[in-house]
Amino acid sequence: MRPRANVLHTLGIVLIVLLTRPNIARAQSWTPLSHQPCSDGQPCFGPGTALLLTDGSVMAQANGGSNWYRLTPDNTGSYVNGTWSQLASLPLGYSPLYFASAVLPDGRVIVEGGEYNFLTFGINTLGAVYDPTADRWTSVAPPPGWCCVSDAQSVVLANGLFMLANAGTMEQALLNPTTLTWTPTGKGKTDSNNEEGWTLLPNKQVLTIDTRNGTNSEVYVPASGTWHSAGSTIVPLSAGAEIGPAVLRPDGTVFATGATEHTAIYNASTGTWTVGPDFPSSAEGQLNIDDGPASLLPNGNVLCDTSPNGGPPSYFFEFDGAFLNQVPGPPNAPFDGSYYGRMLVLPTGQILFTDGSSDVEIYTSSGSYNPRWAPRIQSAPSTISHGDSYVISGHYFNGFSQGAAYGDDAQSATNYPLVRITNRATGHVFYSRTHDHSSMAVAFGGIVSTHFDVPDDQELGISDLVVVANGIPSSPVTVNVQ
Repeated sequence: MRPRANVLHTLGIVLIVLLTRPNIARAQSWTPLSHQPCSDGQPCFGPGTALLLTDGSVMAQANGGSNWYRLTPDNTGSYVNGTWSQLASLPLGYSPLYFASAVLPDGRVIVEGGEYNFLTFGINTLGAVYDPTADRWTSVAPPPGWCCVSDAQSVVLANGLFMLANAGTMEQALLNPTTLTWTPTGKGKTDSNNEEGWTLLPNKQVLTIDTRNGTNSEVYVPASGTWHSAGSTIVPLSAGAEIGPAVLRPDGTVFATGATEHTAIYNASTGTWTVGPDFPSSAEGQLNIDDGPASLLPNGNVLCDTSPNGGPPSYFFEFDGAFLNQVPGPPNAPFDGSYYGRMLVLPTGQILFTDGSSDVEIYTSSGSYNPRWAPRIQSAPSTISHGDSYVISGHYFNGFSQGAAYGDDAQSATNYPLVRITNRATGHVFYSRTHDHSSMAVAFGGIVSTHFDVPDDQELGISDLVVVANGIPSSPVTVNVQ
């Protein structure tokens, strides 16, 4: 449970006792949006949870409010120079803070539950689905008999079904996206879902770390709808029933963090755990991620937002597979606890960072991706026209990870394909809305297909088309826009 509002603190210079590599990496950078909320005639709000729509735009909630806004990149594909516009508001009576969320395979967005409603604490079972083509929300009834959804975890399974937790029990349910009705699932869970997070694995199972069962972890097997032990994390990650994000990396390992200084690494191929590096101490106390975001970067590292037991200030690290390397933080880092932050992987490979304030920052990492991690187009149309829909297929269209993670309070996965078309004559960038992906499996080398709709403002002529997943583009194919 978290306070309903972020309290700003003025802090002096802080010295960290580094128990990791002694140097601070300097190549990474933070860039503020050129058109911040509340400036330059932009809508005035403080972005919280943000989701990447399948047309390449970003959808962000006014933190704890019922209003949502769209960040549209400029014609060069820059999100730094993007602009905001208002979208439809949530159904009457629904204004959540700390909730479950996902982009469904058909391109719609689902929001479920909330630890707060209108910034007032109260467990609820409200939910709604957003249709971006109609700019309209539709209320969703909760699974039958559920007492609460609250700040629940959720995941879109490899088969495209949305799975939601009941934060107060051991129950889970699957959503039928057509009828918006629920089917119970998840037998054999050994402790409550409360405060846990879910990580989609390459074998299509879902990993969770128990918050009330020592160092135990579990995997959900979709084929049987049951949970099984995934072994001990060796070191404790949960404290006070809180835990941090767990991010799948391209090498098939999950980097798991928590409310202690410890980290652990799960090998999805062998099903075994090893101990990871500890977070260091700061002048204010031991650093951890007692709720907070982390995100996979295109270079394979994991960006982590830590703070001393949830309170300000926050410190940022990149985990490179062996070490935790401190990196610069955004301007509000001295005033933010880790739980203020949200991360989202952009199609550019950059990370959008929001903290509920009107200062939105974009993180650019150093290095580049391994070409083997890029999507590979196998079949695509050579000629396309305005307003028409086409099918494109290939390998690794969902990337090697869900991308960003938080845990129970926010989910902003981006393991789905985007289609980006760049006109060769002008260099202008356009996104075609994708929908109805054949699979949502991560690190999947088999054929995945998706539909894409060519926008009416797509420039005519010879263009380069790429498929992007988690900020990594495929090699381009040539298309003629007629």
